[in-house]
Amino acid sequence: MSGQSLLVPGELSPHRSVPGNIRRPEYVGKPAPTPYSGPEVQTPETIELMRTAGRIAARAMEEAAKHIAPGVTTDELDRVAHEYMCDHGAYPSTLGYRGFPKSLCSSVNEVICHGIPDSTVLKDGDIINLDVTAYIGGVHGDNNATYLVGDVDDESRLLVERTEESLNRAIKAVKPGRQINIIGRVIESYAKRFGYGVVRDFTGHGINTSFHSGLIVPHYDSPHATTVIQPGMTFTIEPMLTLGTHEYDMWEDGWTVVTKDRKRTAQFEHTLVVTDTGAEILTLP
Repeated sequence: MSGQSLLVPGELSPHRSVPGNIRRPEYVGKPAPTPYSGPEVQTPETIELMRTAGRIAARAMEEAAKHIAPGVTTDELDRVAHEYMCDHGAYPSTLGYRGFPKSLCSSVNEVICHGIPDSTVLKDGDIINLDVTAYIGGVHGDNNATYLVGDVDDESRLLVERTEESLNRAIKAVKPGRQINIIGRVIESYAKRFGYGVVRDFTGHGINTSFHSGLIVPHYDSPHATTVIQPGMTFTIEPMLTLGTHEYDMWEDGWTVVTKDRKRTAQFEHTLVVTDTGAEILTLP
């Protein structure tokens, strides 16, 4: 990894079209979504719809991940996920969300989140996060995962494995009656074992008919995250761990977030619904 060159913006491909018969989220074509004013606890009917959206998002991400290899562009991964979602009647939630131009986020190496797919070519030894959200039936399903490109050094591989483990531990900690800061406490305590940074300014979020409902799920032990977890709540957990600082810079595109020290970072995410005894993952393929 010592010879890693830093990422630079590539060229964007033309806007991808979505068939006219696919329902769009209300924010498409607007500068921002309408603020969500509904409950965080969802009806069984909404949860069932979210299972469908989550499954399509998970399968679209899985399909795109099959194409990850040295020499492949991040734009090609975007194309694969876009076509999968459209072929299954879903709208790619990121496309047109606050002006985001693509159908998934592709975050390579030092990019924490919200990388824009473009002409960037993956290289042997890279790591890449794919973040895919599908909108169908009036609801969203959101997931992401970090993948290895070819032969990856041990330090990066362990970061990826441990970031996924931090998500798994956080999901197990979700119980009705606990405050939502239990999630960040579990993630942060695990990450500290390895000296990893835990990104603070980008969080998990409530999700339902709204892409981001306003509920915030920190990945560090925040004393302000006192919302009590209740059955029927739907939200994401998506820890971002770094090999160095949790501080960041943002590119001029207004989206791409990179670690301030340019060290590598990994992320994993699932959409969950709280049950009477724990949490069910809605984004399983």
